[in-house]
Amino acid sequence: MLTPRGITVAVSGIVMWISARLLGSPGLEVVAIGLAALPFIAGLFLRWSHKAIAATRHLSESRVTPGTRVTVRLDISNPSPATTSFLLLEDRLPPALGRPARLVVTGVGGRGSQRVSYSVLPQTRGHFGIGPLTVDRTDAFGLSRRRVVVEGRDELVVTPEIEDLRAPSESASATSVGNARSRQLLRSGEEYYTMRAYEEGDDLRRIHWPSVARTGSLMIRQDEASRRAGGLLYLDSREATLGPSGSPAFERAVSCAASIGALFARNDYTLSLGADESQIRPVTEERFLELLAGLTHGRSRSLARALTQLRHSGSGDTSLVFVGAPLPPQELPQLVRAGAAFGPKLAVFVHPIEPGEAPSNRRTQLESRATQSQLTLVRAGWDVVLLSPSNRLRERWHTPRARPSVSSA
Repeated sequence: MLTPRGITVAVSGIVMWISARLLGSPGLEVVAIGLAALPFIAGLFLRWSHKAIAATRHLSESRVTPGTRVTVRLDISNPSPATTSFLLLEDRLPPALGRPARLVVTGVGGRGSQRVSYSVLPQTRGHFGIGPLTVDRTDAFGLSRRRVVVEGRDELVVTPEIEDLRAPSESASATSVGNARSRQLLRSGEEYYTMRAYEEGDDLRRIHWPSVARTGSLMIRQDEASRRAGGLLYLDSREATLGPSGSPAFERAVSCAASIGALFARNDYTLSLGADESQIRPVTEERFLELLAGLTHGRSRSLARALTQLRHSGSGDTSLVFVGAPLPPQELPQLVRAGAAFGPKLAVFVHPIEPGEAPSNRRTQLESRATQSQLTLVRAGWDVVLLSPSNRLRERWHTPRARPSVSSA
């Protein structure tokens, strides 16, 4: 492919050749033919040598949270003995990460390499493919250009925002409230099943002193619970209730689920995840965050099928966390029945829109539904946290449990 300069040179050569023919000048005719052919000879040289360029891409981190800057490094190598001319690099990026990255390499020496880099700042969760890389090469005179596509893509996973639910050190009251809520959700897994009389050779650290005081005999804790406690998070991602993915309410709900999942993982709980139109399944912490990173809204209108799954997944040593918008009255009894087989239960309700910005009739409807959801679940033994899309879970996590009423904040 000729550059504008190459086209100019070729056209000039042709005009010179015509002039030479008209003037009857053989010497000028030879020069004109050489000038007209030069851009095409340069193009043939680029075609012959294009395989000599190799490129590899490295991400500083392949999994980050929103707002974390990621450096993308490109290593350009030239195994041929000849030095390359200018290289124009263009690394394709998804729209969420910005425009394609364009960089200029001044030339790579024979059998040498050169490193260039750029950075991206993801602001939203998701799975993003970076690449392929295109390399535009020109000859030394800038007459011809050849584009080479270096295949290969690297995936950048941007997980949801994860809030640290540990209690802030500056507030004693917040510490006690937040720790109490965490203990309530995480209770199980530390009790032992039986005790037996002490035998010679037993580990003295396993003596249960309260039982010794009560019975007057040395008692040993035996067979501590070997089964890990579990946490099941269900995210009601229905568009009809929470809104579309990308909306403030939807993203706040996903962040809440990720934050509580991280709390479970830090306490060595097994994780299970369910969402609209997907089966409830056990996941690792890494897979849990990857699934939430790519989660989109669901099209279902009813929770009946999902709540049936929940009911069948119930276990006394599993904590249940339900995240979604406040439910309509007809679905609340179903959720209460589904949660009956679980241990500790927590509901995090996120208003689909900011109540304070809604018209008065819509605001009344939102508050009424939230109040009814909160009352019903609290009476059934649930803990309930109510948020608007602008609220952060950490702020509400460390505030006293709300009475069955709703504020618009």
